[in-house]
Amino acid sequence: MTVLVGYLPTLEGNAAFSAALDEAARRREALVVLSSPRDGALVSTEVPAPDEIDMLQARAQQAGVSIDLRTTPHRGELPDLLFETAEEVNASVIVIGLRRRTSVGKLLLGSTAQQILLGAERPVLAVKARR
Repeated sequence: MTVLVGYLPTLEGNAAFSAALDEAARRREALVVLSSPRDGALVSTEVPAPDEIDMLQARAQQAGVSIDLRTTPHRGELPDLLFETAEEVNASVIVIGLRRRTSVGKLLLGSTAQQILLGAERPVLAVKARR
């Protein structure tokens, strides 16, 4: 079994990674980090830079956790790729970061986090970044 984390190089993504790393160490499971840019996008800030990847790997190594970083581009909805990956790696838990949104923002834009929380067939650990 593994711990799966949806990762973006943001405060929320780093909070999710930290929680997932702690969870993987506690469960003595491997950690799969999924950072998925939209396929066909000309520019993406969704993929961690090489120095960020090195930092994630160093933190996992220091915690004694095996890490698999995946940067699989997605078409369609990101939650679908997360669910497929969770099934593929037999994830015991999915970890995601949450950001604060206004009620109007949720209504107009929808919420990827909400889709994950409601659609996942596995436990989901949702964390917020400390500001």
